[in-house]
Order: sequence, then C-alpha cells, then structure tokens
Amino acid sequence: MKQFNVHEAKTQFSAILTMVGAGEEVIIARAGKPVAVLSPYQAPNAEREFGPFKEEFEVPEAFFEPMDEEFLSHFE
Repeated sequence: MKQFNVHEAKTQFSAILTMVGAGEEVIIARAGKPVAVLSPYQAPNAEREFGPFKEEFEVPEAFFEPMDEEFLSHFE
C-alpha cells in the first residue's frame, strides 16, 4: 500500500485516483501518521432477498394487541 502525505495527495490527486481505480488502496497521512485509506468503490449488492427468514418464526397474535397504559406511560 502506498502512502502519501496530505500535500503530496493534493498535488497528485488525479494520479492517486487512477491507482485506486486500478484496485490499489492508498494511505493518506498527516505528518507521516496515517489518517485515512482510499480504497476502490464497491457498489452495494443490488439483489436483495426479502424475507429470507419468514418461515423461521411466527409473530404471535399478542404482538398486534394494544399495549397497556402503564407500559405506554414509560414513553412519555
């Protein structure tokens, strides 16, 4: 992993982005101490499976009943 101080990173930003775009990770440092890592962007997984556990448990009927006043008073 290459390391650049802030001043270097500002002057070579375009080259650093090219490196990161090629898959490298780059450390940005202040006074020689690492403060950040630039890494390639990874798009979130677009395919989400909804309800994968729907057969694993059941919501009891009591879940849908109104709460008693004493319990609700704790949220005021």
